[in-house]
Amino acid sequence: MTSRGAPRRVGGMMAALRGGLGRCRPLRGAAGPGGRWPAPTGGAALRPCSSGAAPGRLGKAVIDRIIRVDHAGEFGANRIYAGQMAVLGRSSAGPVIQQMWNQEKDHLKKFNELMVAYRVRPTILLPFWNVAGFVLGAGSALLGKKGAMACTVAVEESISDHYNSQIRTLVEGDPEKYKELLQIIKQFRDDEREHHDIGLEHDAEAAPAYSVLKTAIQLGCKAAIFLSERI
Repeated sequence: MTSRGAPRRVGGMMAALRGGLGRCRPLRGAAGPGGRWPAPTGGAALRPCSSGAAPGRLGKAVIDRIIRVDHAGEFGANRIYAGQMAVLGRSSAGPVIQQMWNQEKDHLKKFNELMVAYRVRPTILLPFWNVAGFVLGAGSALLGKKGAMACTVAVEESISDHYNSQIRTLVEGDPEKYKELLQIIKQFRDDEREHHDIGLEHDAEAAPAYSVLKTAIQLGCKAAIFLSERI
């Protein structure tokens, strides 16, 4: 024996469910007034509206990892250039290194802003990267200009490849929703590729044991990326 009221109850439940989902709308960040980079609105745009987000959408945890590791990477890059300038600042390579360092300072400043805007905690490994980055920069510079440039090529190649991976992730997730972050990462990726090319133009490949040095540094970069995303 069936009840005529059952279809009505099921239909009512489905209507209520559809109505509830319809009220969940993603928020968007507003563009910064006249600035080079768009200004996120407190990170609200990156929070999924429910645990049942549509396939392809990225959760806040993923965006947090992206911002955290990029902040750590730019912090480490600044320390590397600081170490190189401590050794080679008064040499003919000084102006070239300073030029690249100035761009890295801009990168770090932007990610400092994003960390606050999206309420992302920094990696607890920053004190370690502070020391390790400076030691790597100074150590490579002690090999001379070519050693410093070999370090630059290895690091910037690793960072630009990592940025490319993040760009693919954001595009697959929702390129419209994450367009501000995509714009920033694409620009920084291009800057890192420029640094990579500058290193090659200044005889990086002529550094002592270039292949070994490059491989060792890039293995360290991969480990740093893996740890900074998670810790």
